[in-house]
Amino acid sequence: MKQVVQNYKSGELALLDVPVPGCKPGGVLVRSAYSLISTGTELMKVSEAGMSMVGKARSRPDQVAKVMQSVATNGVPATYRKVMGKLDSYTPLGYSLCGVVEQVGAGIDDVKVGDLVACAGNEHALHAELNWVPRNLYAPVPDGLAPRHAAFGTVGSIAMQGVRQGEPQLGEVALVIGLGLIGQLVVQLLAAAGVRVVGVDPDPVRCELAERLGAAACGDPASAAVEAAVAELTDGHGVDQVYLAAGGASNQPVELAARLCRDRGRVVDIGKCRLDLPWNAYYEKELDVRFSRSYGPGRYDPAYELEGRDYPIGYVRWTERRNLACFLDLAARGRIDVEPLVSHVADFDDAVETYQRLKDGDLKAVAVLFRYPEHAGETGEAGESVETVTPTVAVPAVRRSGRASTPARSAKAPVRLAFVGAGNYATSMLLPHLAQRDGVELSTVVTTTALSAANAKRKFGFADATTDLDGVLGDSSIDAVFVVTRHSSHAELTRRALLAGKAVFVEKPLALTEDDLAGVLAAVEESGNDRLQVGFNRRFAPLLQEARKRFGARTGPASLRYLVNAGRLGHGSWYLQQGTEGSRFVGEGGHFIDTASWLLDADPVSVYAVAASGNEDLQIVLRYPDESTATISYVTTGPGSFPKETLDLVADGKALRLDDFVRASVFADGGSGRKRWVSSRLPKARDKGQNAELAAFIKAVRTGGSMPVPLESLVATTAATLAVQAGLAGGAPVTLAEAR
Repeated sequence: MKQVVQNYKSGELALLDVPVPGCKPGGVLVRSAYSLISTGTELMKVSEAGMSMVGKARSRPDQVAKVMQSVATNGVPATYRKVMGKLDSYTPLGYSLCGVVEQVGAGIDDVKVGDLVACAGNEHALHAELNWVPRNLYAPVPDGLAPRHAAFGTVGSIAMQGVRQGEPQLGEVALVIGLGLIGQLVVQLLAAAGVRVVGVDPDPVRCELAERLGAAACGDPASAAVEAAVAELTDGHGVDQVYLAAGGASNQPVELAARLCRDRGRVVDIGKCRLDLPWNAYYEKELDVRFSRSYGPGRYDPAYELEGRDYPIGYVRWTERRNLACFLDLAARGRIDVEPLVSHVADFDDAVETYQRLKDGDLKAVAVLFRYPEHAGETGEAGESVETVTPTVAVPAVRRSGRASTPARSAKAPVRLAFVGAGNYATSMLLPHLAQRDGVELSTVVTTTALSAANAKRKFGFADATTDLDGVLGDSSIDAVFVVTRHSSHAELTRRALLAGKAVFVEKPLALTEDDLAGVLAAVEESGNDRLQVGFNRRFAPLLQEARKRFGARTGPASLRYLVNAGRLGHGSWYLQQGTEGSRFVGEGGHFIDTASWLLDADPVSVYAVAASGNEDLQIVLRYPDESTATISYVTTGPGSFPKETLDLVADGKALRLDDFVRASVFADGGSGRKRWVSSRLPKARDKGQNAELAAFIKAVRTGGSMPVPLESLVATTAATLAVQAGLAGGAPVTLAEAR
């Protein structure tokens, strides 16, 4: 069989052929399905192995002390031979996996061959095709829990033991420092226990992830936002407990813990970080410092781990094995969600390359899984095939022919418009703005039913009403066509109008599939006509325009949060016809992605999306080229009394907030102190930018100037919207790659 090993002297990593372990009494032989790389503990070990001998000594002073003791006892030559022999040997990696019982040892009666189990232990749950695991280091996997999720059992137990050491109570507030794999799990466990959580990590992507998984607020350890969140949640008293889930040589975590913890609060060390406790700070608050020992009681006790001697439940409620079983139960019942933590799934045969990519920083990940050959065809939780590489959605390149794309027209003549479709949105949000606009002539309205065309003609003053689309597209006097029909027809009608030489305003979405989007761009290339605008109106909203101007330019990456309280659809709404009209988010999600991209002045490079169980609520994380992130929470289960759209943008010590297009604020820390701008008065009605967007489109058509939004941006937003659906199906981040 194959196993991942490392030579600690040379740093060499290898996938070695080794004998199959025997199935001893008191345990089971398990064939691995998935094993989890601990991106903290294991990578630290891998990095140490690559150091010089001096570097190794500096990183492990505890081992140096043992060597010195050996020198005193056995002398230098014997100690040297012993140390070199130990260093120049292969050592195993891994300690958390899920697999299938292949053989049952004597004395085991709680599992049978073919059962799925989660396994723990850095000597028994290794990155290997087969492992022998003693009784107290495995637990049966509950029905319905995917093997790839059960592989998190050990790290989940580590996080759970840390939380138990903190003794959280309902209603308390906790601070989690370090939002790596363990920290993310601690956040979820605390949230499940009724504790409000503030997270701390210098990585904004990890902060966004933790907030999505239950944290009340997260931020950089150096930012004032963390202290402000703690003050707000605790009425200025400080958090009840702090969980140190960070690693490294910095003493900042323990200093931050003392500053933000309340009097007589609890500080729990889970990770391996520097613990140079500032005496005065800890003494004055009489802080209770606790350590969490790995997976729980039983760890490092050979009688428990190897001989299978359990501790009586009346004396030790939560042992290693009971913690493991408890975590699996929480995951199976949906109280803990590990899927968003899976950054990458690699074939076991690619193990060495995967470690190297992690070590070099080419692969940035919270959690990485190895998938073993026997399970290469297995499906993920959603029933879709698990990919070993990040899925990709192509962003089609915009190609224009050499022909002039702007038809010749008299600048003094009115802009003649045709409307294809006259439903609720057209008649309530677009036509009222156009009917009274100077320099605009409503020429023709085209509908599939004669009566709706007649109604639109009567109400808005169209010169003509028809059901003949070909006649309208062939009319050379019409300058622009508005496509305001059902979603499934947008791409085809847009394509036809572009080929007819018309400027086109199409309501979102531009396309429901990648093929539809490619068809529109093929029409642009064929005709040379790129006069296209998609109805992404929010970037034109006056209040948001003013707020963006007040916010000003930025130099560093930004974090953006956009909550869309979409509400439930009425029974019978055509939006529910997903088979023909696409998902609800594909239909309107482009609005929110476009707004985020406009505020961040870039197009996204990747999309991660996850759906809540049993409803249409979505959490979407967009990543941008400068490492800015935008999180869109699209929810349908919120109350109707809550605002529909709220947005926050934070960067460079500045913050912008938009409250449902009725109020905006900008905060900034400047050289002369704090500054704040708030919209001076509430608008009479929510202005989401439709009027300004139409004015910009009409101006572009009249003057022959550039369209209000570059076509490349419209295409990127559409591709990102489509990537949400691809991400939901695949359960992994989706890369947006420009097609060549």
